[in-house]
Amino acid sequence: MALALFAATITTACAGKGSQETQAAESATEIKWLTFEQAEQKMKEQPKKVLIDMYTSWCGWCKVMDKKTYASPGLVAYVNEHYYAIKFDAEQKAPVTFMGKKYEYMSANKAHELAIQLMQGRMSYPTTIFMDENFQNPMQQPGYLELPVMEGILKYLGSNTHKSMPWNEFQR
Repeated sequence: MALALFAATITTACAGKGSQETQAAESATEIKWLTFEQAEQKMKEQPKKVLIDMYTSWCGWCKVMDKKTYASPGLVAYVNEHYYAIKFDAEQKAPVTFMGKKYEYMSANKAHELAIQLMQGRMSYPTTIFMDENFQNPMQQPGYLELPVMEGILKYLGSNTHKSMPWNEFQR
């Protein structure tokens, strides 16, 4: 699936406010960011889709995305309800154990091995990665995502609409 294609073509946010549960959860003020280890543990108890925010400390657009996109109350509520959200510094030095494998910082690449693997070597920040309930089928969207674009992608994937409807039809 070409997330870049449909993200680039989205022009409006999805209509409607969503479920009553989402509206009730809108009182949450921030996304409940997890580590890979925490998400993996929670997945055993209650499977959810996964959103990974790949960022670096020096990335200006990453900071804009934090302040604008990830700070929207409606988006916060939707992500907290339908996804496990992982915020990962692609240049962090600490090792990470994920899916039974230990990943390390790679000084030659100036990036973490797990970030390199998930981004398939295309190191661009920010990059948002979406995975299914089994940490499979990663789809990545590099670059800054404005709120309407991110909301559209989250709802398209989060509702499993992508399994039965093409992106262009969903946009309408």
